[in-house]
Amino acid sequence: MENIIGKEIDGVVKSILASYDTDRTIDRIDIFKRPDKSEIIEMTGDLLKIVYPGFYWDKDYKIYNMNTMLSVTVEDAMYHLNKQIALALAFSGKETEEEKIQEMSQRTSVEFFNKIPAIREVLQMDLDASFDGDPATRYREEIIMSYPGLYAITVYRLAHELFLLDVPLIPRIMTEYAHTRTGIDIHPGATIGKHFFIDHGTGIVVGETSIIGEHVKIYQGVTIGALSTRGGQKLKDVKRHPTIEDNVTIYAGASILGGKTVIGANCIIGSNAFITASVAPNTTVSIKNQELNFKDKTVKDCVASELRQSEDWYYVI
Repeated sequence: MENIIGKEIDGVVKSILASYDTDRTIDRIDIFKRPDKSEIIEMTGDLLKIVYPGFYWDKDYKIYNMNTMLSVTVEDAMYHLNKQIALALAFSGKETEEEKIQEMSQRTSVEFFNKIPAIREVLQMDLDASFDGDPATRYREEIIMSYPGLYAITVYRLAHELFLLDVPLIPRIMTEYAHTRTGIDIHPGATIGKHFFIDHGTGIVVGETSIIGEHVKIYQGVTIGALSTRGGQKLKDVKRHPTIEDNVTIYAGASILGGKTVIGANCIIGSNAFITASVAPNTTVSIKNQELNFKDKTVKDCVASELRQSEDWYYVI
């Protein structure tokens, strides 16, 4: 019996190994010639320590001087980013000469880290937006420590700067990692203005070519997406996603689609709205004729044809 099982296992192993001997993307095993996803995720954690030094720090290190710890963290994150950018450049074919790859990766890493103070300034505004817009919170620190919206925004803002520096692969790995942690899917290519607030957040999608202005507030389940992707790769670099102007609030479950769709400044988009055309500034959009039907279970075959409200209760008459 054991010999039979052993032969079957050998057959299974040979069959799987044989399936790698083709030229498909899923067969690639050149693991040392492409960016390391786990290392990028670890580097993202280091960047969070740099952005919020008092909230993300490694307790394994007993360092009494915070500046010393931060200096080590910055150097470590820069080293890993430089290494991963070099791998990404080579893997994507953007550059083939080793010397140029190293030069480009080092220059890009330095340029990115020089942007961090400015990124932190914008994130303070995002933090203020979360605090000002959510009466459920008591402290700004609570938002940094626990709110998925700010976490996703932070990773997006870091990844977006790498995206603007034309770094392949790494920005998307960063935002998809945030997506798995928060349920919030923001493409690193999206353009998002200051004072951005995501409330609750689960199920939010913001597409690559979306443009979002300043002082925008988005609730859970909102999609800012493409009207159609049937063109596939032919739509690459085409504006497929909407523009949301300043001071817009989009409530839960709304879908706003299409590259030509513009939501004007100061609009309010109600829950579950489905929008595929532009909306003029200062407009409130809501769903009409949604009815609530109530049935009193204590009355047989009762039909809720009319409702009366008494204090805080609805009841059937």
